[in-house]
Amino acid sequence: MTSEKNLRGVLRSEVDRSLSKDNIIIVDSLNSIKGYRYELWCLARAAGIRHCVLFTDVEETHCRKWNTERREKDESSYNDGIFEDLVRRFERPDRRNRWDSPLFELWPFKDGIEKSSPAIVDLVSYVTKKVDSKTRDVKILQPTIATQSVRFSEANSLYEMDRATQEVTSAIIEAQSLAMGGPVTGLSISHDLPTINISRSVGLPELRRLRKTFIKLTGQSSLSGPPPPSDADSAKRMFIDYLNREFGSE
Repeated sequence: MTSEKNLRGVLRSEVDRSLSKDNIIIVDSLNSIKGYRYELWCLARAAGIRHCVLFTDVEETHCRKWNTERREKDESSYNDGIFEDLVRRFERPDRRNRWDSPLFELWPFKDGIEKSSPAIVDLVSYVTKKVDSKTRDVKILQPTIATQSVRFSEANSLYEMDRATQEVTSAIIEAQSLAMGGPVTGLSISHDLPTINISRSVGLPELRRLRKTFIKLTGQSSLSGPPPPSDADSAKRMFIDYLNREFGSE
């Protein structure tokens, strides 16, 4: 369950990063429970885009048969414990729920699945149709003030992080230039920030690599913890601490 929860978090983050008004995102994994479908719907609402659900309705007996046949062919399949758990926790989409609407349904064992299947044709039309002020059959989700504020805060944090780390990098390069390429120890950018101590000469490519790694690590940690710092001084302090740890361990 822990690995499934972590995977859902990674998948949700990838979806969030990929959402835009110009992309069509298909999420065909781990969305068998309504709570997760609601989370995906919230991401779509925050992005201000359209959203829909395609449900392939297959009876449990057929699913069980498919899984057994795949196992006999040494193809990817679920073991009995996982299969029973998935069946037990599965929650059918309900078009009365806003996060399951609009709902397009396929019945493979009754109608088959073809590109011309009505549900597929209707779905493709829904996600690709041009929308204007007169459109009534396509719903564009509208972000709330709360979701807009969160996205603005995240964007602001990334901007401050990028700018602050660039200033620290530039200060180190300038200090090394004044020291004729020698080590930088006791470099102070501000009296409110830690001093920078680098015991050897560091080239710009290495500093750029460390800066890129730091920004990436900070972004990843914010997925499960607090967001990145939104002010420049905090970002500089974190980056300086990171550099001192990196070079202090050599």
